[in-house]
Amino acid sequence: MEIKDNLSLKTPVKKEITSFRAKLLKWHRNNKRYYPWRGTQDPFRVLIAEMMLRRTKADQVKRVYERLFNEYPDIQSLSKADNKKLEDILGSLGLRWRLPSFGLVAREIMEQYGSKVPDSRSEIKKLTGVGDYVAGAVLSIAYHKKEWMVDSNVVRVLKRYFGIITSKEGRRKKEIIEISKIYVSCKDPREANLAILDFAAIICKPRHPLCPKCPLRKACHSFSGQF
Repeated sequence: MEIKDNLSLKTPVKKEITSFRAKLLKWHRNNKRYYPWRGTQDPFRVLIAEMMLRRTKADQVKRVYERLFNEYPDIQSLSKADNKKLEDILGSLGLRWRLPSFGLVAREIMEQYGSKVPDSRSEIKKLTGVGDYVAGAVLSIAYHKKEWMVDSNVVRVLKRYFGIITSKEGRRKKEIIEISKIYVSCKDPREANLAILDFAAIICKPRHPLCPKCPLRKACHSFSGQF
């Protein structure tokens, strides 16, 4: 069988994806992680948290997130923040190229959207520093919409479980996105998205995954040696 550029060996059907989701949600009930941005209903705070989380571990972001919002509790105050002060707060996260985005995105939301974070993927992606993943995260976590969110962690879980072949940039591939759209089409898309992220962090790690403890291992292509 010829495999064209980064296509999967076998695209999973809807039943397989919903079964996968049900197992993850069951696991997640007793294994979810808690972070301050998960406990807020404020889309702006979720947006800023997700911008911080780009290429950065959640445990590193927690302290910085709390410090930032203690200093700048709302969109108005953050829009006026001094760049040097923001660098002092956010600098420990690395990737200094993204630091100006935080004050800028606050100003954009105030001036262009009346201080309300947009609630559609097309509009939210117009904001500085916001791509598909951050847009999907805000729409799902803050607005509880059935919106997909795909990063390298989600790609890793889907690749291993379903036996999907992708390049390093698998998060951009149509097959991964289509599976994610089906995966999130459920009663609680927010919980579904958080479940796969937590599973990727706790069980399906990049290196040394905890396969013997994995509740999904019986149907996992990687565990069975099919992938």
